[in-house]
Amino acid sequence: MTVASEPFLDEQTALACVHCGLCLGSCPTYLETGNENDSPRGRIYLMRAVQDGRLPLGDTAVRHIDTCLGCRACEAACPSGVHYGELLEATRDHIERHHHRSPFQNFLRRVVIERIFPHPLRMKLALLPARLLKRAGAEHLFPQFVQDSLALLPAEMNEGHLPELSRAGDLQSPSGGGGYKPPARPRGRVGFIRGCVMNVMFGRTNEHSIRLLNRAGYDVVTPRDQGCCGALHAHGGNLAAAREAARANLAAFAREPLDAIIINAAGCGSTLKEYNHLLAADPRAAAFSAKVKDLSEFLVAAGFQSAIGNRRSAIKVTFHDACHLAHAQRITHPPRLLVKAVAGANYVEMPESDVCCGSAGSYNLTEPEMAERLQRRKVENILRTGATCVVTTNPGCLLQMRAGLDAAGATHIETLHIADFLERSLACSAPVMTRGGFN
Repeated sequence: MTVASEPFLDEQTALACVHCGLCLGSCPTYLETGNENDSPRGRIYLMRAVQDGRLPLGDTAVRHIDTCLGCRACEAACPSGVHYGELLEATRDHIERHHHRSPFQNFLRRVVIERIFPHPLRMKLALLPARLLKRAGAEHLFPQFVQDSLALLPAEMNEGHLPELSRAGDLQSPSGGGGYKPPARPRGRVGFIRGCVMNVMFGRTNEHSIRLLNRAGYDVVTPRDQGCCGALHAHGGNLAAAREAARANLAAFAREPLDAIIINAAGCGSTLKEYNHLLAADPRAAAFSAKVKDLSEFLVAAGFQSAIGNRRSAIKVTFHDACHLAHAQRITHPPRLLVKAVAGANYVEMPESDVCCGSAGSYNLTEPEMAERLQRRKVENILRTGATCVVTTNPGCLLQMRAGLDAAGATHIETLHIADFLERSLACSAPVMTRGGFN
């Protein structure tokens, strides 16, 4: 066990917590365990105790920090405005530099999560044998944690083929019928973050996202030399690697003026919007973060909901709030506005829609037991709605809910990214937004 030999927390940020307990009802792990050490205020107390040397950095303290999802629901509930996410990332960075983990955990965190997932080619190669095993139905030959991991893989993976520049005026009907009227002039030019997991597992979703932006009248630039946003590193306790990733993206998106930088994955979006904190001394970071917009946020600001017109879904639809969109970015209304524009009277609100599904980035790999408990909780709430389609805004949530619904025998319920949901509703003879509105 190691006692903290250096300060790792900003004391004033930590002291902002007055231990009022209003965060307890929003914390998924506290809701599951009822253990004060698994609550936000309990974890802040542990963090401060480790920093002050009152508590050794041993397995007990680390365990309670590890089981935190990092969902940041506590921030949205906190009347004191405690920046819990900053405290958590700083503490995890200290843990990873000073605490000795098991060989398996080191391999999982340092190799799989940090050196494979952020690199698309490595991820594709690593997933190939896993996909073959799943197709062969050989999961039962492996330990349970391997079976659970294989269950997260989608039935189909589509790599995105994204042009470096996609012009709004080049938009064509997928049927070749010319149902779209291209805008006379683009409304602007935006950058697009393709992501790591998104472009390997959900490439078609990326293509649909760009298509929606083109429909809204925007040219879309996707720099080829962009890389991982750094979210996996920051959330996992490797702030140095997260900063390196951030600097690379600042350079990649600085080559031409952009009106906004669009991201369609909630977990990545929260990190991108916090580059100004991650790279506080870099003057480029604040300007970059100010331009980052979630896809749903940007489309609603552009008035895209009016493009949906009188299209209505014949199926009952519900919406799951991705934690880092609802809590870290405080965006809950725009995606609902878009979903409701399609679903109409067939939209139904999900109980506990903003309670974490258990994915939480790589949490379902590092903490499978708690992740499974939260997955079951989420599936039960989905089933209560009676919906046959669940829409969300994050790839990890899609994988987690799909695996949970399949395990519950609810294979008839669709799980869709909001970009896929919207593009499907607009697939035939859709209007396109011009500077003057939708035609």
